[in-house]
Amino acid sequence: MTQPGNTVDICVVGGCGRVGLPLGIALASRGLSVVLYDIDAAAVATVNAGVMPFAENGAAAPLAEALTTGRLRATTEASSVGQAEALIVVVGTPVDEHLNPDLGAVPRAIERCAEHLRDGQLVVLRSTVYPGVTALTEKLLTSRGLTVDVAFCPERIAEGRAMEELFTLPQIVAARTPQALDRAEKLFRTLTDGIVRLQPEEAELAKLYTNTWRYLKFAAANQFWMMANDFGLDFERIRHAVTHDYPRAADLPMPGFAAGPCLLKDTMQLAAFNRNNFVLGHSAMLINEGLPLYLVSRLEDRFDLAGLTVGILGMAFKGGSDDSRDSLAYKLRKILTLKARETLCTDPYVTDDRFLPLDEVLDRADLLVIAAPHPEYATLTTGKPLIDMWGLTGQGVLV
Repeated sequence: MTQPGNTVDICVVGGCGRVGLPLGIALASRGLSVVLYDIDAAAVATVNAGVMPFAENGAAAPLAEALTTGRLRATTEASSVGQAEALIVVVGTPVDEHLNPDLGAVPRAIERCAEHLRDGQLVVLRSTVYPGVTALTEKLLTSRGLTVDVAFCPERIAEGRAMEELFTLPQIVAARTPQALDRAEKLFRTLTDGIVRLQPEEAELAKLYTNTWRYLKFAAANQFWMMANDFGLDFERIRHAVTHDYPRAADLPMPGFAAGPCLLKDTMQLAAFNRNNFVLGHSAMLINEGLPLYLVSRLEDRFDLAGLTVGILGMAFKGGSDDSRDSLAYKLRKILTLKARETLCTDPYVTDDRFLPLDEVLDRADLLVIAAPHPEYATLTTGKPLIDMWGLTGQGVLV
């Protein structure tokens, strides 16, 4: 086992990603010493150069300050985990091609550096995990002869708002023992005073419930929108009537692509946990994943797509983001490639050499579809048909 040597307060495993890096910056901004361990050498070099490898509001300045003061550094050296009093594991937890959860993602990340761990450390799991993975991790560490405290403290931030929400949202902390709970609470009280204590399995479900609840709400809104569309009615006007000064319906969202790396994946993890007996979750998947097909079918009813060039505006999975992971805009592009004469794509945030400048798309396209509600499109001026299921332009959402 690695001896402490020159210790630091925190080591974030997966520390240069979209969850780990803002967390590391936030902890460093509160005076803790932080090392970011990541196997992506390019991302490590970018962070150590003081450059954010992705867009995150308000992160650039505190990153630069933390690097300058020496409170933060990034490394590809696995031995760095042995230098920390607390280890925070932040790695992706995907589902496979059959939508089954990958139970080994977190244990594999720990296995890569386990030889450097030492007795007395606090190991915090922050990834969204299948219920039971915290217990699996405890068994793994015990099997290696380690005496450590293990906690599960799920991330709760919205991408792009981490530097605000890490300090304002309550933090769930969960552990098997009072000592581990107390240590985890002390750690996260450096960021927020709001702490909710649970048992690990309760917290694992709490995080899955959170993301699944959002996915279900988006599915309801999308189904309502499709119903209204099919009867020639504008859902935006109906939704306004439902929600206006009526708090019990205030959380009814607008329609739009419900995508990204979390919501569908975590809904399917919850379904797997319940022996695939989750009618609501599977129905939500059919609605949300089927939305690009529905949209194109409506376009076919109105336009002769085979003779038109269609411009897709926005390829990120949500507005104002540079993250295109699991974006349904790509599914829309695939369908339109089969149906339209030509399909053009543009995005002000996502870098891709297949994308074109907005002006060129506006000039060449016969029909425009807003696939990601970037704020730049809210005031778009064009005389061409513009499909806006998000209600971004305030012109209604009837397609």
